[in-house]
Amino acid sequence: MNKESGFTWKLGMFVLIGLVLFVVTIYFVGKQKNLFGSTFRLKAKFKTVSGLKEGNNVRFSGINVGTIDNIELTTDTTVVVDIVLKKEVQQFIKTDAKASIGSDGLMGDKVLTISPGTPTNPQVKDNDLIASKTAIEMDDVMNSIKTSVDNAGIITGQLAAFSFKMNNGNGALSQLISDEETSNSIKSTIKNLQVSSNKFAQFTSKLNDGNFNQTLDSTMANIQGATKGLDENMEALQHNFLLRGFFKKKAKAEAKKAAEAKKAIEAKKKNDLIKKDTLTIKMINPIDSIAQ
Repeated sequence: MNKESGFTWKLGMFVLIGLVLFVVTIYFVGKQKNLFGSTFRLKAKFKTVSGLKEGNNVRFSGINVGTIDNIELTTDTTVVVDIVLKKEVQQFIKTDAKASIGSDGLMGDKVLTISPGTPTNPQVKDNDLIASKTAIEMDDVMNSIKTSVDNAGIITGQLAAFSFKMNNGNGALSQLISDEETSNSIKSTIKNLQVSSNKFAQFTSKLNDGNFNQTLDSTMANIQGATKGLDENMEALQHNFLLRGFFKKKAKAEAKKAAEAKKAIEAKKKNDLIKKDTLTIKMINPIDSIAQ
């Protein structure tokens, strides 16, 4: 009797523990799948989902807020993803929100991330279709890395060849580094440039010096005085009785030349006026002009 009672008690405990574990499992699975509480749905279209599966997490601002409910291939280039989200995040997702596919770590499961959109736009509604961004494929990343590695290999080879030529070649750069005569020549050139630079600095300093400016002003004043004296001498020579005839003859020649120039200008104006009058008459009486 006691043995049968102990067996019954153990069986009851086993069934009870099993029920508790079942309830706990249902609770966590339901919570993970958003089976409990209010939810809403969104849709997003992709050309490729990059390994995204039903049940993968959906993140918003880095927080798991939903799961992938269904993935359907509608055309050969379009995949529609149905998303189930918690109701409390609906107010933060705007109509211009975008969905993108990433991974949970470098080799982790795929996750779908939703960006919030513009705060001033209205919030999404149930079963709205939101925009999507093209996912970055791992193959593209690996191809990019391979290209970078290949380029690095080429650059390394070129650097090695350059270093070899630098150490063993006869080029100008190699001589610059290894040849003592070339190095001394460059040092001498740099030294000469430095000396020239110092001399130029001294010259500019003298230009800015006040004494030099005073000397220059004095020289200019002397030149002006000499010019004025020369003008006075020329005026005196014009009134000298020995040279008076020469200057009068020169003045008459200049006056005659000016009168001829004036006469030529007046003749040109007269000819232009005659041509203008003739053209006006032809425009007024075209028949008479043709007859003539």
